[in-house]
Amino acid sequence: MDEPRHTAKADPRSELAARLRLIQDLSGLGVRALARDAGLSSSSLSRYLSGRTVPPWPAVIALCRLVKRDPRPLRPLWERSSNPLPAPPKSSRQGRPRPRNDLPRDVADFTGREAQLAAVLAAVETHRVVAVDGMAGVGKSCLAMHAAHRLAADYPDAQLYVDLHGFTEGRDPLDPDSALRMLLGALDVPSEKVPREGIEQLAACWRSELADRRVVVVIDNAADADQVRPLLPGAGPSVALITSRNRLLGLDEVPPVSLDVLSPRESAEILARASGDPAGPEGRLARDPESAAEVLRLCGHLPLALRLAAARLRHRPGWTVGILVERMAEGASEFDTAFAMSVRQLDRSQARLFRLLGLLPGGSFDAYLAASLADVPLNRARATLEDLVDAHLVQESTAGRYRLHDLVHQHARRAGEEQDSPAERDQALARFLDYYVHAAAAADAAMPFLSPGRPPTAGRPPAALPRFADKNAAFAWLVAEYENLVGAFETAAAVGADAHVCELPRFLRAYFARRCGTTHLNALFERSLAAAERLGDPLQLADAHSDLGFARYNAGRMAEAAASYEAAQPRVSQAGNVGSQAELTLRRGYLKWDEGHVEEPLELFRLAGKLYEQAGCPTGTAGAAASEAWAMLQLGHRDEAAQRAREVLGMPHADPASPPALTARLTLGVAIAHEEPDEAAEHLHRALALAREDGHLHNEAWCLNCLGVALRQMGRYEEALAGHRKAFALLDELFEEHWKIHFLNGYAETCRLAGLPDEALRLHRQALELAPALGYRNEEALAHEGIAIVLDATDPAAAAEHRAAGRAVLEVRD
Repeated sequence: MDEPRHTAKADPRSELAARLRLIQDLSGLGVRALARDAGLSSSSLSRYLSGRTVPPWPAVIALCRLVKRDPRPLRPLWERSSNPLPAPPKSSRQGRPRPRNDLPRDVADFTGREAQLAAVLAAVETHRVVAVDGMAGVGKSCLAMHAAHRLAADYPDAQLYVDLHGFTEGRDPLDPDSALRMLLGALDVPSEKVPREGIEQLAACWRSELADRRVVVVIDNAADADQVRPLLPGAGPSVALITSRNRLLGLDEVPPVSLDVLSPRESAEILARASGDPAGPEGRLARDPESAAEVLRLCGHLPLALRLAAARLRHRPGWTVGILVERMAEGASEFDTAFAMSVRQLDRSQARLFRLLGLLPGGSFDAYLAASLADVPLNRARATLEDLVDAHLVQESTAGRYRLHDLVHQHARRAGEEQDSPAERDQALARFLDYYVHAAAAADAAMPFLSPGRPPTAGRPPAALPRFADKNAAFAWLVAEYENLVGAFETAAAVGADAHVCELPRFLRAYFARRCGTTHLNALFERSLAAAERLGDPLQLADAHSDLGFARYNAGRMAEAAASYEAAQPRVSQAGNVGSQAELTLRRGYLKWDEGHVEEPLELFRLAGKLYEQAGCPTGTAGAAASEAWAMLQLGHRDEAAQRAREVLGMPHADPASPPALTARLTLGVAIAHEEPDEAAEHLHRALALAREDGHLHNEAWCLNCLGVALRQMGRYEEALAGHRKAFALLDELFEEHWKIHFLNGYAETCRLAGLPDEALRLHRQALELAPALGYRNEEALAHEGIAIVLDATDPAAAAEHRAAGRAVLEVRD
């Protein structure tokens, strides 16, 4: 195999990727089959073929051997690709400016545990995974966090943290499915790449992502081995540190490090350092060694209890150690003695907020939530949280985000049950639910899915809400609050807050579409519909049916989507909300088109545009017009489609990557490709750049496929095939088989015109197999017609049969 010519301006990584794609062409295999035969993962091979990752040299050898080519001429190119000149700055899609670091802050006064820390670091070196176990409050998380911070420099790609809540009172442990989605989200893995269901598929995706990165992840508070096993890294350099109150006997391959209480010397060091007591004989602890020893005994030599006691000494310079002992009233456990004393030092407002924090389902939170929970101004909530941090009752995990240790959370919860009336607790819980519905609505408004939704009606808006400068800020907030948002939904369902159960999923649609897939969203909307039925509110019920139908549609469940829309239609008419009518009309248009109808979808798109205009929703109006233009293009009305698309692009767009603007650019680019190739290419490349900047891989694949169609019309067949192949490589990487139905027939047509009839037949037949299963009758008919065209020259009888079958498909109407 000859080495490609190298020039000073050439990108060696792109050249290598191009040569690897030639190898794929020679093999005649798809990405998955080629990966299987070469002993590679399909996701890794997709990255090699697209040039996003340089393959290891053994992978290059394996690929060359499959096609019986000598790999040695590629070695210089591979070396230049592996050690390139400094690259230009990365775009937002290609990577973050800085790696993700979710680790809670390290303890400034970390003391002792030298042997255990050495054991943790040694286990990481040899096994890449270690499990730290021990009783509550003994310092497991503190040790794991300290070790992770020590390791951070050696694992620069990301430092991640997930709390599995194996022992958090008042909530179920975090299931592995949710934990994996949170971790994949923290790595910025696009939702399109995350499997929609199946814990094994999710775990495989997680291991694949870690395989090419150096990541350290802390998996805190695991209940048992089954909860944590899917989260373990596979092949590659990444490492995991696990903590649990139980010895994880089911993880035979993971070395344990067990913690006991601190030694008297270590306990004394923590008490002295955390209290700020000066060294030497003038220190309070040194002047009264008997009282100091009694403090250590009362704290049970537990680090958390010692820090709580030390905080009292630090903030009470006039106290002697003897006074501290007197104030540490006997409690039910070693921890209780220090805890009860610390709580007694709080003033009324501090104690009230502390008790109310026990109502939260766990996880980190910010000052906005605390202010809403306690119904106090934001600045007062911030100040009170800082006081609680100083008292070691609240931890500031990262700047501006707080959390409670499980033991502290348990005591806050119990204190609230003892000291606050049921009415006070119910009111605080209602404010918690109100906050998340209204904050999620604010985030959703900053990243509109298609058209702005109705403002929330559940509960009362809080006095202070986060402000989102743009969709990226809103998305970052949703990522940080994901655990709490799900917790709020579950809490609302548990207490019968049906209005909140109805509304919260509506404001999470854009986030779930990008990060969590459709499986979870379908489940949320099923419960939302049940809540709407209990409420009996016509508009809530209408929207719930419509939203569930759209979730079904996006999951490829066409018949169920049709049933939901049919149930929604009379209810939407009864409710009389024009915006909801417009939204349902547009959604029904999408479904009718995919079912193989022709005129009815166009009528629905036009009606939706009029309804959106009547509702005063320009984004919705643009979206309906863009959908109309796209449908006209598919029907062959190129001039009308181009004119309508230009009208859409002439409308003001707050976000140039919004669905209406993107659809209009793609429609116009394909419509004018033959007559105005330069302008067409400009629109299509602009759409592709916007999709990449937006980080939406579904849209990127769509843009690549449209580029392939347009280049085919320009007669540039090799470039057209490259566009199609890149689109399908993305879909292979994303595990999105059902999305291929939108692209297969167009790809096949390009292959036929490029002189690849066998490949065209294969793709049309793949579409013919997929379309009926999904309910896409339009694509089924196109597949029959495409097969007929290919067979005309060799088997006219078979071609006629396929044409008849295609006509029969389109004659079927519900």
